[in-house]
Amino acid sequence: MLNQETLARMAENVAAIRRTMAEAARKAGRDAAEIRLCAACKTRTVEEVRASADLAIDLFGENHVQELVEKTDAGAYAGKPGHFIGHLQTNKVNKVVGRAAVIESVDSERLLQKIEAAAARAGLVQDILIEVNIGAEASKSGIAPESLWPLAEAAEAATHLRLRGLMAIPPADATPEMTRRFFAAMRELLAALQARQYARAVPDTLSMGMSGDYAAAIEEGATIVRIGTAIYGARDYAKH
Repeated sequence: MLNQETLARMAENVAAIRRTMAEAARKAGRDAAEIRLCAACKTRTVEEVRASADLAIDLFGENHVQELVEKTDAGAYAGKPGHFIGHLQTNKVNKVVGRAAVIESVDSERLLQKIEAAAARAGLVQDILIEVNIGAEASKSGIAPESLWPLAEAAEAATHLRLRGLMAIPPADATPEMTRRFFAAMRELLAALQARQYARAVPDTLSMGMSGDYAAAIEEGATIVRIGTAIYGARDYAKH
């Protein structure tokens, strides 16, 4: 069982994040209620996640399939949605479809078609986001901005998928000014996606911003911010 000091620290962290989110929304002339806090809980235990589910967290984000399976099976999210936010290998799609409320990291037509097939077998419609490699990093997954449109068309044609918007992770070494420009570029891409007025897509989601830059992301239009260390503290990868 987590000690009271740890629980109190998490509660204080989430309250501080919520204040920052509200202030960023105010500066941008936005309604803070339209921005959701995703707890990025990679490496966090079932116990930690279950305890944090009592706080003002809207949803949880997992990077690894095994952790998504473990925590959903254990009921760690306490009824709140779980999103898959990491790179998804095609051979693990079956474990994620229907378990994740949204798969945020769709970055190829091959992956999209695997998700479509798994959703069809399960008799459900899987919500997805398309991940955009907005910083053109060779080491990072996501599609180039100019490749968004063919993938969006493929998503629109897939009857067991629903495209809900876009996700991005700007380069970690970008300056704050560069990061803000990347966020603004993502906002413009989402607006262009919405302007296409697809019949089935509901592109209302822009997932971007993490512990170090989420206020800027909100000011530039994020509807989901994915925050891990600012909630739970530094990750102990050796322990995991």
